[in-house]
Amino acid sequence: MIVTFTIIKNEVLSMHQVLLYVLRSSLTLVPEEQIADMLQWEELDWQKYAEECKGMIVTNPGMKPSSVRIDQLDREQFNPEVITFPIIVHFGIRPAQLSYAGDPSKTCKLWKSYVKLRHLLANSPKVKQMDKQKLTQREEALQKIRQKNTMRREVTVELSSQGFWKTGIRSDVCQHAMMLPVLTHHIRYHQCLMHLDKLIGYIFKERCLLQLAMTHPSHHLNFGMNPDHARNSLSNCGIRQPKYGDRKVHHMYMRKKGINTLINIMSRLGQDDPSPSRIDHSRIISPVCACVCHSVHLYYLFPGLEEGGLATYRTAIVQNQHLAMLAKKLELDRFMLYAHGPDLCRESDLRHAMANCFEALIGAVYLEGGLDEARQLFGRLLFNTEVTPPVQEPQTDRHLIETSPVLQKLTSFEDSIGVLFTHVRLLARAFTLRTVGFNHLTLGHNQRMEFLGDSIMQLVATEYLFIHFPDHHEGHLTLLRSSLVNNRTQAKVAEELGMQDFAITNDKTKRPVALRTKTLADLLESFIAALYIDKDLEFVHTFMNVCFFPRLKEFILNQDWNDPKSQLQQCCLTLRTEGKEPDIPLYKTLQTVGPSHARTYTVAVYFKGERIGCGKGPSRSGLQAKFNNFPQMAHQKRFIERKYRQELKEMRRERERQERESDDGDDGGRK
Repeated sequence: MIVTFTIIKNEVLSMHQVLLYVLRSSLTLVPEEQIADMLQWEELDWQKYAEECKGMIVTNPGMKPSSVRIDQLDREQFNPEVITFPIIVHFGIRPAQLSYAGDPSKTCKLWKSYVKLRHLLANSPKVKQMDKQKLTQREEALQKIRQKNTMRREVTVELSSQGFWKTGIRSDVCQHAMMLPVLTHHIRYHQCLMHLDKLIGYIFKERCLLQLAMTHPSHHLNFGMNPDHARNSLSNCGIRQPKYGDRKVHHMYMRKKGINTLINIMSRLGQDDPSPSRIDHSRIISPVCACVCHSVHLYYLFPGLEEGGLATYRTAIVQNQHLAMLAKKLELDRFMLYAHGPDLCRESDLRHAMANCFEALIGAVYLEGGLDEARQLFGRLLFNTEVTPPVQEPQTDRHLIETSPVLQKLTSFEDSIGVLFTHVRLLARAFTLRTVGFNHLTLGHNQRMEFLGDSIMQLVATEYLFIHFPDHHEGHLTLLRSSLVNNRTQAKVAEELGMQDFAITNDKTKRPVALRTKTLADLLESFIAALYIDKDLEFVHTFMNVCFFPRLKEFILNQDWNDPKSQLQQCCLTLRTEGKEPDIPLYKTLQTVGPSHARTYTVAVYFKGERIGCGKGPSRSGLQAKFNNFPQMAHQKRFIERKYRQELKEMRRERERQERESDDGDDGGRK
């Protein structure tokens, strides 16, 4: 029985009053002894009674389904000699599997071909008139099928009102009642999560964050365990045409395909203030957070191990097999939400899902409690005993500056960035290149610190994108992060800060040395690690807020997030034709020159049997030379220029101003 509460003057009536209402409303819809009188009613009186019954749920316990919503109540008598009961008219919805969209015959093939062609044309830079005609013909064919009675989703059901009883319940009550299975599941599940809080040793304030971490992608809470029954009940007894607001909202946060959609989303600038997102980003931030936790623990645990050894250990720790063991310690398989189907029946699939769930849990702890809480949870699970590594100069080592010319030189770098290191030898080690031998000042080179700094940068950049780009999906955020955390951007920041002037090399001449892009990027990663170890993660956030994140606007306007190889692949896909596999570019290595640690590759790219470019190393000249072969690239450029005309003008003026200042400085130096 469906129980409802009636609210009068902000008060909830007692169950006694609710049951009395249900009993009073339990009357026959059309009493048999009153049929003759009701048929003689005036049209206005009958319409009034029909309007009272419209939207009401009536029930006939001997029928299946037993209850139905009244949409119309008609009293037409087709045989004047025989008095019949009024007719209940119900407008229902046929399931999609039984309509043209789910028809396994030629109709289904026609529907799929129409959707495929529509998607193909939507992502083509130039649409031919012949293709437009094909799309129109298929759309007209589908429209004819929709109009067939056997294929229409909307169906009209007519039932005799004989034996039906009023319930006093309207369709809106049924709409709310169907949420009871979901509500019951929600309450029971969150009661269980209280036990998980004890196992992990951390109590979440945002409970939805913990639930999201425990949810497998296959899980969909569709009105409990029997979604088909719930859909039938909603169709029979729910609101006929429910309105949930703007229809665009239903598709706004769903994954979308197509290069035009990609360009549209990637052209959006970030929010100035942190904004909540309705998209699940846990799958991008969780692995990065787990990687940082592993890197920090290994860095402190093995102070004498080089970068290669640390990377080997980290690879072993982040394997799904090991993460599944840690998840088993927390009994995560008892709290995971996943669909009861064939997906996770095999033990290997379940263990893989448990490993992903553990990473998501680490990410959830980081998002709410910070990196220290996430590290503590990981440390408790990975290590049975507390390990305290030896500490040198626990207070500070700045007293060594007086006796070390190297440290004295680094103080000017500290002044330029406004950060005073407590342990200045960390900064010295960050600037010590691999070619420098062992010395007692830095106790090694910066290779180990690169290992840690890269993970820290990935985490900070991911978190920033997570909160400032709420409309971007996982793949879009990954593209933006790649434009920030790469050798080219890192080397540019290092050069602007003058890090090359403070690099510690084995060159005794003390002449300025031109460092490669990779070396400059390594210097910056090592500096990030030194900043994190000496200060904390907040300093790294501030540094990247100043030096990295303002560049995102320029990257978006210039489409620097799209590397040349991916851009070429996308352009080739837009030139495909219906019914054929898309032509993809082929890459061939023509020549390999140089030693194994510094090889130069000459690579040519072919499209449809024709060489369209050839380059060495990171050269883009081959792609740019054939720019006109791909209309999609011109379309993307026009799209950005139309959308951000004013921003592009300001960016060009700023660039010209910087170039003039640079030229004036060079002229002054020559004079």
